[in-house]
Amino acid sequence: MRQKKDAPLRSDAQRNRERILEVALEELTRSAGVPLSAIAKKAGVGQGTFYRHFPTREALVLEIYRHEMQQVADTAPALLESREPDRALREWMDRLARFAMTKAGLADAIRQATSAPGQPEKPGHAPVTDAAELLLRAAEEAGTIRPGVTASDLFLVIGGLWTMDPHTDWQPRATRLLDFVMDGLRVGAAGG
Repeated sequence: MRQKKDAPLRSDAQRNRERILEVALEELTRSAGVPLSAIAKKAGVGQGTFYRHFPTREALVLEIYRHEMQQVADTAPALLESREPDRALREWMDRLARFAMTKAGLADAIRQATSAPGQPEKPGHAPVTDAAELLLRAAEEAGTIRPGVTASDLFLVIGGLWTMDPHTDWQPRATRLLDFVMDGLRVGAAGG
């Protein structure tokens, strides 16, 4: 019996899907041309299971990108529940930096998946933009950052993250740069 396309996955099927995504992210970041059979084997699933979840290389690559982006976006509300808005924003920027490094590592695979005629487009970044706006508005309302900063402003300022080499020790530099950005956001804050 076939499962309906929009029906929730059984727990074992969901675990298989998540394991495939985890392994594929790691393997495709290393080499865009890694055979799908190698990903399936390392994930501990058969070919049939693999292709049921991801019928093409393009579908797999774009789902990794969408999944990673959604995970970053989904952390914003949870961070706001457990931290002061400016701390939530700063911690979220660290998660965004990790996503940027993932995206940079996957760049070749994403390019291959979206460059051929008739291939799907790369998923939009609305979830991450919405998460940034949520955090910025909360920090602005709390008086901990300057008023009027938009998600577009933030992404323009932190755009340097996307130029870092993910195969180097990028974290100390990203931390330093994001601390500079946060210091700049606090200048002129209503509560400062």
